[in-house]
Amino acid sequence: MAKKFEELWLKMPPESRARSEAMAEKLRAAMPLHGLRQARGLSQEALAKRLNVKQPSIAKLEQRTDMYISTLRDHIRALGGELEVIARFPEGEVKITNFAQIEDPSREEAQDD
Repeated sequence: MAKKFEELWLKMPPESRARSEAMAEKLRAAMPLHGLRQARGLSQEALAKRLNVKQPSIAKLEQRTDMYISTLRDHIRALGGELEVIARFPEGEVKITNFAQIEDPSREEAQDD
């Protein structure tokens, strides 16, 4: 009979639990787009519907290493999040704020139809 995770977790020594929690937090802090989509419980098809694109577009996007910030922002919003761009310097961090939503004229025309 399989044991429940919670039972096993409670039997772990505190040091092991702390290491496990630290590793889980590290994994959550850095995740590729496909991992983020899966963690949010969405299929490529479901995300494609939210973005008004076809599923192959999502597959292609998840493989890219370079994309427009606006594309990434839309993708993150469709997953229920917000994108922030932060520059890190030895002196500290700076949030870049000039990436506000800029209306795409082609989207406005599509909405008018």
